Amino acid sequence: MKIHEYQGRDLLASFGIPVPAASVIESIDDAATTYKQVTKEAGVTLAVVKAQVHAGGRGKAGFVKLVRSPQEAEDAARFMLSNKMVSVQTGPEGLEVTKLLVAAGVEIAHEYYLAITTDRASRRHTLIASAEGGVEIERVAAENPDAIIKAQLHPLLGLQPYQAREIAFRLGFRGKQVSQAVKVMMNLSKLFLAKDCTIAEINPLILTPATGSDPDGQVIAIDAKFNFDDNALFKHKDIQALFDPAEENPAELKAQKFGLSYIALDGNIGCLVNGAGLAMATMDTIKLYGGEPANFLDVGGSATEESVTEAFKIILSDHAVKGIMVNIFGGIMQCDIIASGIINAARGYKNDDGSTGFKVPLVVRLEGTNVDAGRKLLQDAAGDLPTLQAATDLGDAAEKVVAAVG
Repeated sequence: MKIHEYQGRDLLASFGIPVPAASVIESIDDAATTYKQVTKEAGVTLAVVKAQVHAGGRGKAGFVKLVRSPQEAEDAARFMLSNKMVSVQTGPEGLEVTKLLVAAGVEIAHEYYLAITTDRASRRHTLIASAEGGVEIERVAAENPDAIIKAQLHPLLGLQPYQAREIAFRLGFRGKQVSQAVKVMMNLSKLFLAKDCTIAEINPLILTPATGSDPDGQVIAIDAKFNFDDNALFKHKDIQALFDPAEENPAELKAQKFGLSYIALDGNIGCLVNGAGLAMATMDTIKLYGGEPANFLDVGGSATEESVTEAFKIILSDHAVKGIMVNIFGGIMQCDIIASGIINAARGYKNDDGSTGFKVPLVVRLEGTNVDAGRKLLQDAAGDLPTLQAATDLGDAAEKVVAAVG
């Protein structure tokens, strides 16, 4: 599960990590007033208006703007709330913006990158830091890997103070800056573990310029990104409350209601499979034969006719889908039962024009318990379901569905 930046900043603050004063608005009319409030609280005239969407590339898309007056804040809000944000991560269709963060601006002497995530190779939570913050960390890792600092967290104790101090010195912090940076790292580690995060990222973490009254400057987080382990959300009602359904794919939300695991992709061949591993193999095989999967959809090991019917509805709600491949291995789920479900769903499906039955090719591969009975049901149904084809194995199914969609 993802959350918005403003929610992430609140989380950081709740764990003792300093963030600038900020407020969230949903109306152009609130922009000028909110600008005055946050700048007055911080004692500055500079503010930043940032679109709140679950996608990166906001700055390059023009959806992060520095403003120095109430009128500029209002103009920025009008632009962002009246246009879709289009970036590399959103695709050409873009995302509608409904919330804006108006935050007090801060002077920046240096930017840093700081994050904690799970290193699958070592199977350990790992802190990642770099003195090159504010840019794509993937590019830094590719072009200058020595700029990336990593430290593995203890499985039970988390990040240790000596690790944080060593990283702070390696990042170039000096004097009182070191203790500030250590506090941020230690508290981020506590937050990561306490809330079952899969990623907790601050980019950038900044150092403010030295002044006469503050010769060391301040270490402050001015952006936040969090993802959480969906399987652990039952423990965190407060995190569940941060979920924004408007930022999610409606088909994926519908799938969750029926116990289906669905992820939309960019291809034109819909996939209905039981088992995550088999679904991955199915998508790989479709690509091997020259096709492009339109989704990942796992109906699980005990799918019913109702859930299969809903799965087809979800797949076909994507108008890019030109064909469907069903790949079922019957264990707990018996092939004859699933075949009946597929046939009934195909016959009863209602198209937008009011007609019934699938208009797109449907290729079904069954294997496992009661497979012979299941295949016979498919063969018998082919007479009144002209789009239905049975396949003998995975390769045969992929080849047929790719050929069928052209």
